[in-house]
Amino acid sequence: MCVLTTGGGHEGDGDQHIVATISQDQGKTWSEPIDIEPSGPPEASWVTPMIVPSGRVYAFYTYNSENLREIIADTEYARRRVDTLGDFAFKYSDDHGRTWSKERYIIPVRAFDIDNANPYQGRVRFFWSVSKPMVHKDSVYIGLSKVGGFGGGFMKTSEGAFVRSDNMLYETNASAIRWETLPEGTVGLRSPAGPIADEHNLVSLRDGSLYCTYRTVEGHNCHAYSRDDGRTWTPPEYAVYSPGGRRIKHPRAANFVRKFSNEKYLLWFHNHGRNLADNPSAAYEGRNPVWLAGGVEKDGYIHWSQPEILLYGDEPSERMSYPDFIETEGRYFVTETQKTIARVHEIDPTLLQGLWSQAELNTTSRAGLVLELGEEQCQAGEVRAALPAWPELKQNGGFSLEFWLRFDKLVIGQSLFDTRNEAGVGVFVHTTDRETVKISLCDGRTESSWESDKGRLAPNQLHHLVITVDEGAKIITFLIDGVLCDGGTERDYGFGRFSRDLRSVNGAPVAAIGSSLAGKLYSFRVYNRYLRTSESVGNYQAGYSGADTV
Repeated sequence: MCVLTTGGGHEGDGDQHIVATISQDQGKTWSEPIDIEPSGPPEASWVTPMIVPSGRVYAFYTYNSENLREIIADTEYARRRVDTLGDFAFKYSDDHGRTWSKERYIIPVRAFDIDNANPYQGRVRFFWSVSKPMVHKDSVYIGLSKVGGFGGGFMKTSEGAFVRSDNMLYETNASAIRWETLPEGTVGLRSPAGPIADEHNLVSLRDGSLYCTYRTVEGHNCHAYSRDDGRTWTPPEYAVYSPGGRRIKHPRAANFVRKFSNEKYLLWFHNHGRNLADNPSAAYEGRNPVWLAGGVEKDGYIHWSQPEILLYGDEPSERMSYPDFIETEGRYFVTETQKTIARVHEIDPTLLQGLWSQAELNTTSRAGLVLELGEEQCQAGEVRAALPAWPELKQNGGFSLEFWLRFDKLVIGQSLFDTRNEAGVGVFVHTTDRETVKISLCDGRTESSWESDKGRLAPNQLHHLVITVDEGAKIITFLIDGVLCDGGTERDYGFGRFSRDLRSVNGAPVAAIGSSLAGKLYSFRVYNRYLRTSESVGNYQAGYSGADTV
């Protein structure tokens, strides 16, 4: 069963309402929509489901209970949007979503400072929730976003809160369900620096803690931990891959976290970002592709893997977001929507297992390996090696290049890999004047290139470098010493797109490898397919024992 927000026009139009639909074949086909709330006005929006042990299904949503037709706001668009205010409501179904309770139940949500400071001094509440209800210590928790006002970027200010019920799982009288608002006090979970902190969602950790993620407009998502069941939280901070580690990059988009039966986690995010607090509308962009990181709990904290691409669209402006995950009989499914289309995808479980076990991977991938040169073969300086032809990049082509090498100096013009012919067709990997490595792809009429992050390479150090060209997503990635480039502090993106018009990059039949490297090449591999991030990390962690460590 799926619940969704729908309508005959654009998001926020007056007929917006919530429905259920049922699939008997695991998402291939769906029933006609079943109204949970009838077509508006008043608007019913942003529905999320919860199933309890009896089989009863609850649907939680934002309801414009006073049927306001406009509100006090800074822009004409925001004045007319009345779907993100009112009451937090729910209905229920006892027949698996086929019919729904006639009565609508209202959850009392305690006022915070942000409510009392809105244009109505809290009499009208601005909020919404896209948080999947979850269970923690036999209590149900639902995250919601309180809004202080509407204007540019739609929500001008926001922060997170939670409602908790300690008897919902087993109480059959919906009117008798108890609710409290968390955290304690009158301030919710905010951004460390900007005005926006919303779409908070939760998981319960093995050690009894709660973990929350939420979005901002500063180019990073946030996370927080609670050690007392949501009453208090760690101070606002941007999410990191591991305690004290590198920040995760993310725009103003859903960044949901989910826990699975193996007690491991997935984080849905977009792996790029920039500070757009002064232009919050632009921060909604860049929701293609979707990336996943796998989470493992250690000492009360989630440690996230290097990410993998999960989904992509051919058109870069597509906006895939608002996922949910289903795990059943060893199979994994994800749902997503681009606002007008919702889809269900089955996920290859080996992708997830790679993310969850990434820290332990220490073997070299052999599948698709078409050229491998060891230290002895690389000793002579320039190496020339024959390569089989790659499929056209328009025909599910793709490849990965792997180097173990050391630079004596990082100066421009060092050729690491070159298959260009006299017409310039081929692949060229070289150093730049920014102390980075760059790959250029040319088919004779179209050329695309991308480079590694500045500051990730250093002279007189052994480095492992994997460059991956993924034909499906049209994405180029660099992984250096087991860490995927994310743009660092200089770039919004660490991955680059290549042209969809790019076709065959088969150039000269013999490649020149390390022809002008100022340093030493220890090992080189070519794969005739793209390596997953986890495979590249595994290759790095397998090490290269023959290299000196100057």
